[in-house]
Amino acid sequence: MHFAEAYASEDIVLQTARSLALELGLDSVTPGAGSVLRLLAAAGNAKAVVEIGTGTGVSGTWLLRGMRADGVLTTIDVENEHQRIARRIFVEAGFASSRTRIITGRALDVLPRLADGVYDMVFVDADATEIGACTDAALRLLRPGGVLAVNGIMADGRISDPSARDVDTLTIRETVRAVRESEEWIPAVVPSGAGLLTAVKR
Repeated sequence: MHFAEAYASEDIVLQTARSLALELGLDSVTPGAGSVLRLLAAAGNAKAVVEIGTGTGVSGTWLLRGMRADGVLTTIDVENEHQRIARRIFVEAGFASSRTRIITGRALDVLPRLADGVYDMVFVDADATEIGACTDAALRLLRPGGVLAVNGIMADGRISDPSARDVDTLTIRETVRAVRESEEWIPAVVPSGAGLLTAVKR
């Protein structure tokens, strides 16, 4: 696990975004998880990606680096101040402002306004209590063959602990189970970082 994280090196732009996130008390995807997101975006030749949870731009930068050169990242966050930092990080990473569509608001309020079946990838890095609803929305937003990635599904190690019955863990368990049992997804769990639930829409 340590080797996987060390293998995914980060440049000064990502290091800056990560340190700013720490100052704000935000969790960012680890370098290992970020490299998986970049890989998924690149493997799918992603042009249109939705990110739920902008933060300071760590995961968004990883995604943009995997996307097509003409791709647009639509990123949603309730905190305008965080997005202001992310906007600066994206520019410092060399991406034109036209490559990002930054929307301030609650994901569950914004997602219904996005078009059906046109996105290549949806990345969910939301509060545990909202990941089920965000995952349901992703099924509508993604084209067939589109990729879902949900961060944090190890629930800080509680996911496989039967005694863990807190609301966050129960919600994550239910989301993971629902995706696994759905005939509309082809899923896999990637243990990088805080754990990524990944799935391809049939």
